[in-house]
Amino acid sequence: MSITEEIQNRLQTAFDPHELDVVDDSESHRGHAGFQEGGESHFNVRIRASAFEGQSRVARHRAVHKALGDIVPRIHALALDIGV
Repeated sequence: MSITEEIQNRLQTAFDPHELDVVDDSESHRGHAGFQEGGESHFNVRIRASAFEGQSRVARHRAVHKALGDIVPRIHALALDIGV
């Protein structure tokens, strides 16, 4: 299973979002720190779920990082756009 699929599966399970987009943006970082041949080093995630209602931005980010668990140390960059 790819890291992209792992991210999608974990976030779907944890938050049951009504919108979830996971984009491997690694190729646009070629030549920069953390780039790995084959991709799966830089990700953009847009997630919308009622589970985030009433949470601060920091709390939302912490919840996503907790749901991703051991994936986070395996990637170089994770940009999050989290909303309700």
